[in-house]
Amino acid sequence: MIYITSDHGGYNLKTILIKHLTDKGLEIKDMGAYEYNENDDYPDYVIPFVKEMLKTPNNKGIALCRSGDGVNITANRFKGIRSTLSWNKEHAVKSKIDDDTNVLSIPTDYITEQQAIEMVDAWLNTEFIAVPRYIRRIKKMEDI
Repeated sequence: MIYITSDHGGYNLKTILIKHLTDKGLEIKDMGAYEYNENDDYPDYVIPFVKEMLKTPNNKGIALCRSGDGVNITANRFKGIRSTLSWNKEHAVKSKIDDDTNVLSIPTDYITEQQAIEMVDAWLNTEFIAVPRYIRRIKKMEDI
């Protein structure tokens, strides 16, 4: 399952990504915002998004806000989440290969719709490379 969330800053791009991913036949769960509200706060969406995502192993998540920072920082407060703030597909792919990221945080003010689609597709289609040093590093993070 792919969970997706945003505040007002990511609302429009979130809607585009949901259509793109569902058109590809992927199972998506929209965790809000469900309408544009310029006064909303990203933690109000990211917290339930992460809690729902963590109920089942191997889920993936996409979180969007204007800078990407707020959703990324909030998601990374939870044990079991490895969120990356990525701005291009190469970075997103590297985060999956090296760190087995399970949340992709997107800075909507700094990328185009097409860049976001390419980045999400690349990230979702990349597998973690489970070499010993990557596993060791992730274990150290998970032990914190």
